[in-house]
Amino acid sequence: MSPSDGSSAVRTGLGWDSHRFRTGRPLILGGVQFHGAELGLDGHSDADVLTHAVIDALLGAAGLDDIGAHFPDSDRAYEGADSIALLREIVATLAQQGLAIVHVDTTVLMERPKIGSHRAAIRSRLAQALGVEPSSVNVKASTGEGMGFVGRLEGVAALAVATVELRSGR
Repeated sequence: MSPSDGSSAVRTGLGWDSHRFRTGRPLILGGVQFHGAELGLDGHSDADVLTHAVIDALLGAAGLDDIGAHFPDSDRAYEGADSIALLREIVATLAQQGLAIVHVDTTVLMERPKIGSHRAAIRSRLAQALGVEPSSVNVKASTGEGMGFVGRLEGVAALAVATVELRSGR
C-alpha cells in the first residue's frame, strides 16, 4: 500500500448522505444535538447525516467501501448508534492502514434550522473524533432555495470531502 519510493501519498474521498425529517427524533449534526429543533432525522442509527458523509468520505479516500458495508442498517447492533462512535471506529481503521487525516471539508444542505450558532461546536466535535485540530475541519451550510427535497423541508443532505495521507514506511 506504500508508494514504491517510500514517500507519502495523498488521497481524497467524497461522501454524501441524506435523511428525511421525522417527528419525535432529535436533530443531530456532526455529533451536536440541536436542542429545540422541531424535527429530527429518520434513520437506523442516530441519523447524523453530516457524520455519515464524513465517514463515507474517509472510506472513499482509503478505498474501503462505504458506510453500509461497515455498519449495515440490517444489523440491529447499529440501531440508534452514535455516529460519532462509528466515526471513531473508521478513524482507527484508517490509522491501522497507515492513513493520517489531513483535512475534512463539509457542507450541510438544510433550509432550517440554521447551523450558524452550532458551527463551532460541530467543527470541534468532528475534529475531536477525527483526531485533528479544528482548523483541519471546515463546516459550511447551504439551502435548497426552496427547490428539491431540501427546499421543500423534507430532509437534510450533507457532502464531505476528506484528504488523507499515506505515511511513509507503511
